Amino acid sequence: MTDHQDPKQTPIARLTALMARLRDPERGCAWDLEQTFATVAPYTVEEAYEVADAIERRDMPALADELGDLLFQVVFHSQMAAEAGHFDFDAVADGIVAKMVRRHPHVFGDAAPRDANGQTLAWEAQKAAERAAKDGGSGTLDNVPLALPGLVRAIKLQNRAARVGFDWPSLAPVFDKLREELDELQAELEPGIPDPKRVAEELGDVLFVMANIARHLKVDAEAALRGANAKFERRFRRIEHWLAEDGRTPSQSNLAEMDALWDRAKAEEKAGA
Repeated sequence: MTDHQDPKQTPIARLTALMARLRDPERGCAWDLEQTFATVAPYTVEEAYEVADAIERRDMPALADELGDLLFQVVFHSQMAAEAGHFDFDAVADGIVAKMVRRHPHVFGDAAPRDANGQTLAWEAQKAAERAAKDGGSGTLDNVPLALPGLVRAIKLQNRAARVGFDWPSLAPVFDKLREELDELQAELEPGIPDPKRVAEELGDVLFVMANIARHLKVDAEAALRGANAKFERRFRRIEHWLAEDGRTPSQSNLAEMDALWDRAKAEEKAGA
């Protein structure tokens, strides 16, 4: 019986033993042996999104399954790091325990209790202090991961800048900025041959301001967009359903008809709300 099959071992011990076996040079899996940090990273990101999807759907069995897949990613990276002599899974676990204790002095130390907002501010201050200590006084916007989704990274950058006073005091000037950026985008589309690079740049500015609006409203921009995606999908499926009842597909319809069906689907949802 191997370690990953030993019922006397803890589940995490069996998991790390399984990962070591998969990466065993003589008895392991050829695919797992070929992987590197870079090749596994996309799967790690994908699994994190699948966790978020299960939460969005409130599917607890799926969430347990997806959390297992995400944990496997952590173990995979840790095994590769151990093989290279960098760190192992225990170091990862010890590191996060130490970090959480350090960032919760009101729970594990002598600091006064805080409300949720006060704790958020203290958390960010502690993170900033840790970055400065590690990097020898890094810049305000340093170390915001480049691999983050653009919308998430925009908000993180804006939050960092806001902590040093670079922020509008209210929502009104943000809307003014949005109108300005929309005007600039529209100007790039005036009669002539639009410059694709300029159009993309101006559109990016519009999206960046929209992220700022979400931040000021304290709305999770990614969740709001996922909700809009789901709404679009739901309503378009109703359009397809009604057209199918008539023996047709969307390609056999036209915009005016489908737009009317969209309004019907919208009214249907409001009536059932």
